[in-house]
Amino acid sequence: MIRPGLALWLALLGGSACATEVLRPSYPSQALAVSAIAWTASEGGEVELELADAIALALRDNRAVRSAYLERIAQKFDLRVAHDRYAPQLQLRARYLGNRNSDDHYRETQLAPSASLLTPYGTRLSLDWAYGQTRADRAGARYRDGANLMVIQPLLRGAGREVASAPLRQAQLTEQLNRLALKDSVALAITRTILHYRELLQTQEQLSIAEQALARARQLLEVNQALIASGRMAAFDRVQAEAEVASQELALEGSRNQLHASRQALAQVLAVDLGAPLRAVERVEVQRSQVDAEQALVKARALQPAYLMQLISGEQAAIDLQVARNGQWWDLALVGGASQTRQRPGNHASWEHYLGLEVEIPIGDLSRRQAEVRARVAVENQQVSLAEFQQQLQREVLGAVRDTQVRWRQLEIAGRALALSRRKLEIERERLAAGRSSNFQVLSFEGDLRQAQHAELDARIAYLNGQAQLDQVLGTTLERWAVALND
Repeated sequence: MIRPGLALWLALLGGSACATEVLRPSYPSQALAVSAIAWTASEGGEVELELADAIALALRDNRAVRSAYLERIAQKFDLRVAHDRYAPQLQLRARYLGNRNSDDHYRETQLAPSASLLTPYGTRLSLDWAYGQTRADRAGARYRDGANLMVIQPLLRGAGREVASAPLRQAQLTEQLNRLALKDSVALAITRTILHYRELLQTQEQLSIAEQALARARQLLEVNQALIASGRMAAFDRVQAEAEVASQELALEGSRNQLHASRQALAQVLAVDLGAPLRAVERVEVQRSQVDAEQALVKARALQPAYLMQLISGEQAAIDLQVARNGQWWDLALVGGASQTRQRPGNHASWEHYLGLEVEIPIGDLSRRQAEVRARVAVENQQVSLAEFQQQLQREVLGAVRDTQVRWRQLEIAGRALALSRRKLEIERERLAAGRSSNFQVLSFEGDLRQAQHAELDARIAYLNGQAQLDQVLGTTLERWAVALND
């Protein structure tokens, strides 16, 4: 049974460590206005979703983003532990014993608190105090206590602020890497949301194109029936129009199925119910953006998380090499301290002071040399990787800029082709109504129009997606959508 006093000590010393802490991660936010969305599929209507709404939902509920922010809790605590390395460390040891031998029955209490401190210059200070009490039935009570102070200052290995504070600097650089990785994860989630949203928008437009094609096919069949009734067309010629209606009905079913798949893909990115009847209502307005390749490359070098992480990794490798080189030195340290002990009864006290040098010389130990060789190789490899990454970054940026320019020209050409196909079909249908054309020719032009509509739609979506991918390459996605990490 635990005594009340001991229970109080346990509550004071370990209660906070035993308590279950609720994790409350942050999440990014968007400064843009977001409309209210009601997830009530039971009403039977579609949920109209703006692109800004989709991004806001992804920032709040996307599982990859939530996981990244949960990981940040542990990462921030790792940095706190690295800072705590140079804070006073306290420890308390206590023991209570009851013993009996052939001569006596005694009870012994021991208490030994200690404190230690490591400075950023490598100095190690330690202070401990020990108290002991023995109560015997026959021999009576005896008390003893003593304190010991020790100071160790490295002079060669481990000396100096650059080397002694290396773990803290590494932890700070790791924290920068973690923040950049978080930024990259959030930007990637936004880009994925944009691409899936535009895919849903594209499938909706494809469904509309299929419905329009079916309506035109049925209209053509009605024209055939009128021509047959007036005697200007043979009855068997209507088979082509009927086949076109059946073909467009089949294409319409395929478009509906693709729309359902796109809705589910977007719902999964947004971490909402897969059955939510999402509908993209963003107007596909395309505006040409002029991007200078050299300026884009400069911006990518300043903002892209992956490139900045590569630079920080180079700094970490340089610190490791510095520490490894310092590890080649002898372990020479200045040692000083004082101790005091006292016993009762008798009130006997003694003091001791000391100051001197302590040296440790490794002989035939290749492990330290191995650490330096490994660190030097890591630095060289990091330089090679950085050169490769710089070239890869230049390639990605120039390629993304060129793609946006090419896609804009493709969009202009597709727009002209669509207008001409639509006019060509109108003329041919007028000729058919006048009896100067055939179903075969009209259906051929119908296929050309559908192909032009799909080509123009694909070009529009490709250009918009190219802009989103360019932002991802440049590292400007968060700025583009006014997203704050709140980290």
